[in-house]
Amino acid sequence: MATKDKPLEGLKVIDFTRVYSGPYCTMMLGDLGAEIIKVERKGLGDDTHFFQPIKGDESGYFAYFNRNKKSLSLDLKDPDAVQIIKDLAKWADVVVENFSPGVVDRLGIGYEDLKAVNPKIIYGSISGFGQTGPYKSKSAYDVICQAMGGYMATTGEKGGKPYKLGPSAVDGAAGIHMSFAILAAVLYREKTGVGQYIDIGMMDTAVSTLENFLVWYTLLGEAPSRNGNCNLGSAPFNTFDSKDGYVAIATGNNRLWSKLCKLMDREELLERPGWETNSSRKEHEYEVDAEVEKWTSQLPTADIVRMCDEVGVPAGSVMEIDEIAADPHVAARDMLVEIDHPLLGPVKYPGNPCKFSETSEFCFERAPLLGEHNDYVLKDILGMSDERIEELKAKDIF
Repeated sequence: MATKDKPLEGLKVIDFTRVYSGPYCTMMLGDLGAEIIKVERKGLGDDTHFFQPIKGDESGYFAYFNRNKKSLSLDLKDPDAVQIIKDLAKWADVVVENFSPGVVDRLGIGYEDLKAVNPKIIYGSISGFGQTGPYKSKSAYDVICQAMGGYMATTGEKGGKPYKLGPSAVDGAAGIHMSFAILAAVLYREKTGVGQYIDIGMMDTAVSTLENFLVWYTLLGEAPSRNGNCNLGSAPFNTFDSKDGYVAIATGNNRLWSKLCKLMDREELLERPGWETNSSRKEHEYEVDAEVEKWTSQLPTADIVRMCDEVGVPAGSVMEIDEIAADPHVAARDMLVEIDHPLLGPVKYPGNPCKFSETSEFCFERAPLLGEHNDYVLKDILGMSDERIEELKAKDIF
């Protein structure tokens, strides 16, 4: 029977992150029960307070990536604010930031600064290109790291213009890698009592998730490029026209190719010379795909998917966002969760894909308003007196 405990309940995190990669990392930690104190710029906060979609004056982007967090707004250029962070570091287990390299050190809240007050602190930095190397000082957004990390070289039609992936996938992957690294560091600290510094570069993350594209080059000396929706080594493995739209079909081995040929009532294709293996079919990909599309173009997408499902051939419709929002499987997997917000009202956000057998359901508390938890952090966590809080407020550092 599941317990009422969250997997990361008791883990305490100071979150200096902004936009996507860092907030996604700390959002996932918060979903699992960690207490997240998000430190934001006084008066402005995270850039995503102004990112679309916006309803009224509130951003749905910010509300999604910053659920389960408490907001502390500070002017980090003020020495009193820096002292608050150092005091908070004594309480924290983990710090995460995604400023440009060197910024936190100039502010006096870098790893060495906080390690001095808490030697067991785990401190994670996400940046475009990491803290070392010739590109470390380059500015970056996801699209830059997709461009320089191989994603755009491998996305788009063959011989055509390179494209980024629709979502900011490198941002997301960097956040996932940081959350993984943090938990590895927490486990290491449990065994040794030693904290450490973690450096995640978004370009590194892109390179590490290039599947077999980079290895294709290092092994064979050939540099793969854009190939539409095809697979690098299998055919048919593509999106095809249907009678009413598109359908994705993937046959990654001979068994699936045989099933598809029988389903199409085209078993003679199994005997066609040069089409005997994945590799040989890949060499004749245009001809293979044309034969498949003769079949798919005569049928509605739903019928193709149903028929493929019945025999175990991987197939799926190209679902639009509104279809995903209404999909029964997405609902059954709790991948849309409704969270009420004082300004936005009830909104459905993507859920958490991790499913646990022995711990309770995720906590999905709304994102904070800017500076909403200043008093909670100062009084309840740091034990600051009302008089001292009023003095700091008079200095206008919040």
